[in-house]
Amino acid sequence: MEHCVAFSDTKISLVLLPGLDGTDIFFAPLLRHLPDWIAPVVITYPQDSKNSYAELLPLVMQEISALESFAVLGWSFGGPLALMVAERQPEKVSSVILCGTFVSSPRRWLAPYKFLLSPPVVATIRAIRRLRLLIPGYASPEMRKAKAATWRAVKARALASRAKAALMIDARELLQACRAGLMYMASSHDEVISRKHLHEIRTLVPHIQLAEIDGPHLALFTNPAQSADCIVNFMQALNHPTR
Repeated sequence: MEHCVAFSDTKISLVLLPGLDGTDIFFAPLLRHLPDWIAPVVITYPQDSKNSYAELLPLVMQEISALESFAVLGWSFGGPLALMVAERQPEKVSSVILCGTFVSSPRRWLAPYKFLLSPPVVATIRAIRRLRLLIPGYASPEMRKAKAATWRAVKARALASRAKAALMIDARELLQACRAGLMYMASSHDEVISRKHLHEIRTLVPHIQLAEIDGPHLALFTNPAQSADCIVNFMQALNHPTR
């Protein structure tokens, strides 16, 4: 599907906050499908143990400090962080796109046992998950390559720190207080984030726009064309509501 021509020659910055991996790897296909009038700014997270939301927020704010205005997309783990950015700089954030994410603990029952998420445990879980990629037809060559790249780049201790932070998050008040344009992008077959989180978000902010992307939790990666179209349509409508 071809993108509509932008109504203005002015570029709009789109800050992209990744999921638990904290890299730009899974954004690569989406970036190739975004039109020229969207200027992507991909944030990556550090590969050390300091990866709580409170520790990541100032790093993100520093990275985007030069931007005069922007939209922000938070994918999975990055969703609450996007709302924190909007709360810090409401005069700069034009819109917030929440993609396959949550505003309260994605695994509430696991929160009391967060101490179990040690780097060795996370490393073991990662090793087990790698075995799935050996199943014929389970993943595309591009997905296998991307997964391999993240396994090389992302340390288990960083994943453990982020996972613990996600288990303890409560960004519901931030969502309700957000005055920027809001859209939630849901994956049609999300195997990671259940629909109850979408229902929670829609209950808190009934006016949020909803878009559904065909695919799994990583639909931004596996279905970048449809994902880009949803982002483009939302941003165009928000910036040119009378068109």
